[in-house]
Amino acid sequence: MKIVRILEKDLPITSPGANAVVDFAGLTTSAVAIVTDAFRDGKPLVGYGFGSIGRWSVGGMLRERFIPRILAVEPASLQDETGNIDPFACWNAAMRNEKPGGHGDRATALGALDMALWDPRAKADGVPLYRLLADRYRDGQADEDVAVYAAGGYYQPGSNYRSLQDELKGYIDRGYNEVKIKIGGAPLAEDMRRIEAAIAVLGDGARLAVDANGRFDLETALAYGRAMSDYGLRWYEEPGDPLDFRLMAVLAEHYDGPLATGENLFSSQDARNLLRYGGMRAERDFVQFDCGLAYGLPDYLKVLDIMRRHGWSPRRLHPHGGHQMSLHLAAGLGLGGNESYPGVFQPLGGFADCSKVENGRVRLPDAPGVGLELKSELKTWLDEAFEI
Repeated sequence: MKIVRILEKDLPITSPGANAVVDFAGLTTSAVAIVTDAFRDGKPLVGYGFGSIGRWSVGGMLRERFIPRILAVEPASLQDETGNIDPFACWNAAMRNEKPGGHGDRATALGALDMALWDPRAKADGVPLYRLLADRYRDGQADEDVAVYAAGGYYQPGSNYRSLQDELKGYIDRGYNEVKIKIGGAPLAEDMRRIEAAIAVLGDGARLAVDANGRFDLETALAYGRAMSDYGLRWYEEPGDPLDFRLMAVLAEHYDGPLATGENLFSSQDARNLLRYGGMRAERDFVQFDCGLAYGLPDYLKVLDIMRRHGWSPRRLHPHGGHQMSLHLAAGLGLGGNESYPGVFQPLGGFADCSKVENGRVRLPDAPGVGLELKSELKTWLDEAFEI
């Protein structure tokens, strides 16, 4: 199998509401289509990927650097021993002449490309990606279903405690047991009332996570920790800047409940520094590294190795992003669960149309590849955007 073309487009995923730092009006991500010379049912075998959710598109990097590097390489050197695409070889080609450090939007560009490379690789074997990963890295032991939680509770004009409760009830009705809401975009007292309104619906603070999206300085992070200490929350997420490891370490000394962070750390090097210096507790806390924002699977496997060497189980990793690729990683690599966006960031938010959430868990479809085309609204966009 050889790569014939690599295409990229900006995919609009604008969404109402805001977290404590940004709103999502006009938000885009980069979608990638890799066209191969293989055919299935009379059509070219195509791999699709995108740069996750929550950060802007990176089309310039893809067009000017990474895609040309892959296409300039002798095709045979990008194949594995079976003659199919080797995503690792393609990743190495794309990263040629890139200096260490600077793990920002570059990491998202590689994440989008990498997803689009693993999709046709699994399709060539006729298996869903999680089965391919389990065979390679867990002796075939794939999880049959994955724990998921609904991320929502954004700040929206005109919203109130009742509308927040109605939103969370909707997630429960759709099969979710645990939810996450935003904090930090309102005064402390108002946020505590939002938390109490959410717990009134859920019945237990352990079913509720809260996310400050990096808004707080240390004093504010500690104040929120003290105010929330009796709620028994699922976790307190990203209280300060993602690279302020000292803030996390001090907060961990004073807040007994679980902490979570990592969605805005974009490399195995950043993950290593978090576990070295962030005071995170392997038996209690969670990390949320997102493959789609962090160079894709080649570097993600390094993250898992670093976690193990620091005494962390992969089950403490719950990827950010609420997308199909992370769901495959969770099932195939034995992670603890996955975020879900059932109400926002369409057409990417949520999973394949056939993936129904039951009792807080979701089973992956058996269709080959990543399965982005199994989400009907997304398939329509892919067909129209790439015209393959």
